[in-house]
Amino acid sequence: MRIRMPRKSLRFFGGALVGLVTALVGSPAHAGTATFVTPTGATIGGHPVDAQVTFTTSFHSLSITLTNLEANPTDVAQNLSDLSFTISGGSLTGAFLFSSSGQEITVHSNGTYTTGSTGLAGWSPTLSGTSGLLDDLSGPGHAGPAHTIIGPPDAGNTYSNANNSITGNGAHNPFLNQTVTFTISGSNITSDTTVTAATFSFGTTSGSDVIGHMPVPEPSSLVLGLMGAGLVGAVRYRRTRRRA
Repeated sequence: MRIRMPRKSLRFFGGALVGLVTALVGSPAHAGTATFVTPTGATIGGHPVDAQVTFTTSFHSLSITLTNLEANPTDVAQNLSDLSFTISGGSLTGAFLFSSSGQEITVHSNGTYTTGSTGLAGWSPTLSGTSGLLDDLSGPGHAGPAHTIIGPPDAGNTYSNANNSITGNGAHNPFLNQTVTFTISGSNITSDTTVTAATFSFGTTSGSDVIGHMPVPEPSSLVLGLMGAGLVGAVRYRRTRRRA
């Protein structure tokens, strides 16, 4: 016995799948959100680096979540120390750093650590035109060479790989623990403003840069998209045949 799905059900199911894929894959330009990551295999000074940043634009506001994903780093060169980016559909002229937040973390000489208070990141902003920079190493009020962003510890909850540029280093400690958030306010930022490029910088010396890119959608999302589009196409084809 063959069961035939009603045409309305097919159309609803196909549309729902397309909607789901749109939500999963999304277009940063329309959603007001853009995420950039370091390329697979990126290194600084022979050490691997792994970072992610998400930008969210809204009325007069740009929110930034910056994360160091490199677990159990060996050297301070793997720590995030600045972020530069460009925008379109708006301007950063006259904008200012409204807030920043990060948790301090001090890594001891034996690789254990102590977390501290959550407060200002101590990164200095430079905002003009379509370009923005958040910098820990220079500018008024910067905290560098302390307050670089360190990745998570190892599975045993220590920094077992860390050398003395991290462990017990009085100049570099305290670091900021994994994720730091920033909010930029400006009258020329809207929900239609998009971030078009981002560059990560690492270490305590300026210029150790890695250009970020937008992550490719996972294959499962693409499969769902093809399924949804196929169902909608099948319904339309069936309607055309009946009319003919």
